Amino acid sequence: MLRLSESKRLAKFAIVGGLNTGVDFAVFCALVYGLGFGSFWAQAISYLVGVANSYLLNRYWTFQVKEKQSAAELVRFIVINLLSFGASTLVLLSLESWGTEPALAKMISVVCSLAVNYIGYRLWVFRAQEKRSEVTSE
Repeated sequence: MLRLSESKRLAKFAIVGGLNTGVDFAVFCALVYGLGFGSFWAQAISYLVGVANSYLLNRYWTFQVKEKQSAAELVRFIVINLLSFGASTLVLLSLESWGTEPALAKMISVVCSLAVNYIGYRLWVFRAQEKRSEVTSE
């Protein structure tokens, strides 16, 4: 069973994820349907916009990191998002190759990226700061 603090953190992550997904999806659809971009480039651009929003909201609100941003944290964040981008893009393009409409394929690929991101952020990206905060508060 999840502790209350973990449940609260997961709820915040879901809210941030919803906001990021909305931004990512809106930019993707605008690029594909409004400007005629191919799915790969639309995915790359929309994902980047969502990632920038994600970093700020998750760092300061979801995981409440109070320490100064470090280069190592930023590198870990980028690595997790590259993994997430790769996994979600693979799902997106695979579904499209099987005849799925781009918007629906995009929505399904989001589930994949959410799982990769939460696990990566929780266990690796923002974990080091959390451990230091727990030690200093004891």
